[in-house]
Amino acid sequence: MKIYTKENLIREFKIISEKGWIPNARKANNGGIGNTLEDLLGIEENNLPIPNASEWELKSQRLDTTALTTLFHMEPSPRAVKFVSQLLLLKYGWKHKESGKKYSKEEMSFRQTIHGKSSSDRGFIVKIDRKERKVLISFNSDSVSSRHEEWLQTVKKRVGLGQLNPQPYWGFDDLSNKAGTKLLNCFYAQAEVKKENGNEFYHYTKVLMLQKFKFESFLNQIEEGNILVDFDARTGHNHGTKFRMKQDCLPELYEKSKVVVG
Repeated sequence: MKIYTKENLIREFKIISEKGWIPNARKANNGGIGNTLEDLLGIEENNLPIPNASEWELKSQRLDTTALTTLFHMEPSPRAVKFVSQLLLLKYGWKHKESGKKYSKEEMSFRQTIHGKSSSDRGFIVKIDRKERKVLISFNSDSVSSRHEEWLQTVKKRVGLGQLNPQPYWGFDDLSNKAGTKLLNCFYAQAEVKKENGNEFYHYTKVLMLQKFKFESFLNQIEEGNILVDFDARTGHNHGTKFRMKQDCLPELYEKSKVVVG
């Protein structure tokens, strides 16, 4: 593995950008932009080998996309309760679209991507309680879309239509430690994408150097709807709970933002 100084790494980003269109190094891989960049840099799993600076990470995304950038995975507390599988899936889940086909007839799903600006069509929202220092998942049956009325009646039979009890949450200290560790400083690379003859190519046209993560800004971005909590579970497997972010909002989390390419 190569060892970089920050200056050498920035120089390497510029060289990669000047190469123009580069083929996807990991065909049939949705993470091709990041994987290809890692291969070009000779690094593993976005851990940048900068001496005395292990707190740096590499984030990447295609330009002009509505796709969300995954910031990190973190299950809600208390983890012993297994909120996703034991509460959200069992009490608030719905029939999986592949039940009776790919999966058994009993297969249930709980897939929700929610934030703090407004409720999802199934009534879920992220609430921030600064007094109790918690980020909570909340449910309001009055916010459920009419097209989910049949599902709502099953929830009523299973658990009632009141607030989640107990409410899944992330304590500020735990969340700040996790986010701060994963996002303390990072290089954020964005690439244009094209396809030719079924092959995907990337042109890395923009790289930002982001420094000094701000947890209060993280909370603000949840409230503004730019950071979302993503649940993706079915009866047979919980794919994990993720904190994800909208395109071009990552710099909002940092005190310093500097364009090093583009």
